[in-house]
Amino acid sequence: MKPDPQKSKKELVEASRSLRNRTAETGSLKERLKTVEKSYHELQNRYEELSRTYEQNCFENGHTEETLSMAQVIINSSPAILFRRTAGDEHRLVYVSDNIRQMGYTAEEFLNEKVNFQDIVHPEDLERVGNEIWSYKDKDVEEYTQIYRLLTKTGDVRWVEDQTSVVRDTDGVKTHNQGILVDITDKKVAEGHLRKSEEKFRRIVETTVEGFILMDGNLVIMDVNDAFCRMLGYSREEMLGKTPLDLATVEFKQFMLANKEALLSRERRVLEGSLVARGGHHVPILIHGNTLKDDQGNVIGNMAFVTDMTESKKTLALASEVQKSLLPQGKPMVKGFDIAGKNVSCDEIGGDYFDFLWQHDSRKGPFSVVVGDISGHGVDSALLMTTARAFLRMRASQPGTISDIITAMNRHLTRDVLDSGMFMTLFYLTLDPGNRSLEWVRAGHDPAIVYDPGRDQFEELKGQGVALGVNGAFDYKENGWSGLTDGQIIAIGTDGIWEAVNKEGEMFGKDRFHNIIRSNSKAGASDILNSVFSELNRYTHGQKSEDDITLVIIKVDGLV
Repeated sequence: MKPDPQKSKKELVEASRSLRNRTAETGSLKERLKTVEKSYHELQNRYEELSRTYEQNCFENGHTEETLSMAQVIINSSPAILFRRTAGDEHRLVYVSDNIRQMGYTAEEFLNEKVNFQDIVHPEDLERVGNEIWSYKDKDVEEYTQIYRLLTKTGDVRWVEDQTSVVRDTDGVKTHNQGILVDITDKKVAEGHLRKSEEKFRRIVETTVEGFILMDGNLVIMDVNDAFCRMLGYSREEMLGKTPLDLATVEFKQFMLANKEALLSRERRVLEGSLVARGGHHVPILIHGNTLKDDQGNVIGNMAFVTDMTESKKTLALASEVQKSLLPQGKPMVKGFDIAGKNVSCDEIGGDYFDFLWQHDSRKGPFSVVVGDISGHGVDSALLMTTARAFLRMRASQPGTISDIITAMNRHLTRDVLDSGMFMTLFYLTLDPGNRSLEWVRAGHDPAIVYDPGRDQFEELKGQGVALGVNGAFDYKENGWSGLTDGQIIAIGTDGIWEAVNKEGEMFGKDRFHNIIRSNSKAGASDILNSVFSELNRYTHGQKSEDDITLVIIKVDGLV
């Protein structure tokens, strides 16, 4: 600014002071402007933050509303009805979900008290339900479950499961009870059907004449029926907690212990044995056992039906005695031969057969040994065996070769059994000590064997021929073998020997059979025979054979 030459010095001083004051005011305004700008920016940032928070809250509120809306849809579509009532003496309902309509009512009807909850409880359950609620209240129970019936608006009956819990305020004061009602009508109907089914089968088990045992996985008896109690003379309480081993005879117990693993590996099993009754007498039984499993295949126990075989055994024992009387009763005395035979049936009576015959009723001529095996075993096989024996003995007493005898027998037997499907294998062996020779006919039977200890060699007496009863027109041919010497052993057996199995299911086999004969070749015929049966019993652990067993041992002795 240029000085004004017209102004005095004083005026210039004032003008200068005024200018400085304005300059100072301008600086102050600048500082205030800075402060305002700072405040503005702070407000703007806060605004932006609040805007973001507001937007987030709006989003979350919208999501919550959507979630609540979805939850409501789920609840309304669910069979579970939600409720809440006050915890006071009146138990006033303050909330019930809209899906109460599945009972034919609306939520408003309950909330407006046009319908009270106790009005829809089945009259027969109402008192019980009320007493239970007051009992839970007195005991201060936090959660409880009730099962009762409700009446729909149309009068139908529905079973519900009521799961209730207690609600308390921050001071621990009980304010409400809330929970859910689940319709379990279908479950109750299914339980009813199951209960009736169980009752029906329980009546069947209790009224059957067969004994019944229910056991756990360790074979501990959990239940028995009256028939089983009567069978052994014990009460139900005396049997519970025992196992079948505690009731078994010594022999049957040993058998079950030796074969326990194999028996339990089968889902179904059939076996015979004997139990000891209260009086100490033995009761023969037939057991049909099953392993019980759950729907996941896990073993949960065992059950068995037990049949008292006492009367059947008496009848079969009589038949067995008759059948055994038809077998040779002692060792035949034949010069040059030591002969022994034995038959063991898998049942009381069987279809195996052996016989000793002198042709033409002369005990000085050729001597014959016959071993036969009827298909199957049991009563029908035993009857056919008896018929075959009678015809064979009759025909053998008449003139003719052994091939004539077997051919005639086949024609006779075929007429009797062709339609039944049964048949008979047979080995007919004739010993001629004078000529040191053998003749035989093999009708479908396993070959007899000849063991020569001097050469340590086995030979089979083979030959062609179908089983008897299959083809009535077949003509059988005889076979011959000469050169018998002392010490040789002839064995004629049925397949029940080498097809016997141990508890692992392994067959006895012909090699094992040959080894017994070899190792006992210096013994007599009876000792060799007994050695075979003893080894069979040891190998099978006394397990009952599934087929009849017959064996004849002939040792050449004294031909020189």
